[in-house]
Amino acid sequence: MRVDSTQWPTSRIVASTNNWLDTVAGYAIGADRRFQWDDTNHTALPIGTTNLVINQSDYSFLTDQQGNSILNLTRIDILDSNNVWRELIPIDQAQVPMALDEFNKTAGLPIFYDKIADNIVRLYPKPVASVTAGLKFYFQRTPSYFLATDTTKAPGVPPLLHRGFVISAAYDGALTRCLNNLQALSIERQVEETKMQDFFRNRDTDENKQITAVRRSAR
Repeated sequence: MRVDSTQWPTSRIVASTNNWLDTVAGYAIGADRRFQWDDTNHTALPIGTTNLVINQSDYSFLTDQQGNSILNLTRIDILDSNNVWRELIPIDQAQVPMALDEFNKTAGLPIFYDKIADNIVRLYPKPVASVTAGLKFYFQRTPSYFLATDTTKAPGVPPLLHRGFVISAAYDGALTRCLNNLQALSIERQVEETKMQDFFRNRDTDENKQITAVRRSAR
């Protein structure tokens, strides 16, 4: 199979590469909540700020400063009147033992936040004052995708996982064109996926492992 406009154009390779990049990113983000993965090709840290607006409870965090989609919020801090940052406490509606409209309804310095939708949070209580860049949010985001014009860019993941991108693109080509090496590439693709999963599952070698008991009902 040749890489050309007839058999397998560059655009198809880029699409396959980006699909595999999504697979790696999705697994990396979900593998361990203590290790916040981020694509090393991003040029800014996954930290942003937004203005705190008086009497405004709801805030959305959809994209970062470079236009990448935010996938997950990991924490939110707030700047108080003494110019000190304080961590907001995440809660869920199910934890509020009263009508939501009655919970911390008097304006003040927000203490809690509830994720009421994807990357939309509600502060309790609502802020009593406006503060420029008064909310600082930490997040995980989409990777740095490849473009058809990229010729030297490497994936923003550890080098030992780079082979998976080549195998995945070759597998997609073989699958589309019904090539004889499809089964062999399928096996190689599974090998790369297992290697990727093992890497992200075991990367916290600087932390001591603890065994915890799990209670199970005898019924």
